[in-house]
Amino acid sequence: MKARTGAVKRDTTETQIALKLNIDGTGVYKVTTGIRFFDHMLELFTRHGGFDLTLTCNGDLDVDQHHTVEDVGIALGEAFDKALGNKKGILRAGYFVMAMDETLAVAAVDLSGRVAYVVDDKVKTRLVGDFQAELLADFFDGFARGARANVHVKTMYGRSNHHKIEAIFKAFARALRGACSRDERMAEILPSTKGLL
Repeated sequence: MKARTGAVKRDTTETQIALKLNIDGTGVYKVTTGIRFFDHMLELFTRHGGFDLTLTCNGDLDVDQHHTVEDVGIALGEAFDKALGNKKGILRAGYFVMAMDETLAVAAVDLSGRVAYVVDDKVKTRLVGDFQAELLADFFDGFARGARANVHVKTMYGRSNHHKIEAIFKAFARALRGACSRDERMAEILPSTKGLL
């Protein structure tokens, strides 16, 4: 089967992003955003999703991390939307419960063509590594808008704030991997009764 790929180039006065995605990859990544913890989350997202991702973002980090984190979310979501094309034959929805040491996180994704996101991370600190923790919601908001998807992520419990965010990214990767999976029985059918996604 033909690999499903998407490329996005997003240039604004705040960020310059170049991104290439292969949904049907093997977890190979090259990621540079200028925020090391965020890079780490995107790398493990790629590995656990079985995607291939090349991503470079030059953002106005001297102002704040917000533009970089949100715009990467938008660009990544757009790349998935492009790579999935008409969405015929995909499962469309996926979920995963991820255990990471003392932490448990859950993610659910629906590639519905409608935008919604909910983030409940239970992170108690302003910074995790060099990452402004409040921006986790902005990343998933951006992704949901770019992918035209419903994205729900939640930390059920945990102690380490690092683990809370990491478990969310791993659960999200595996939920999205499931949603993007092909269903051979439904190969030529759109997974919707509306006739549009």
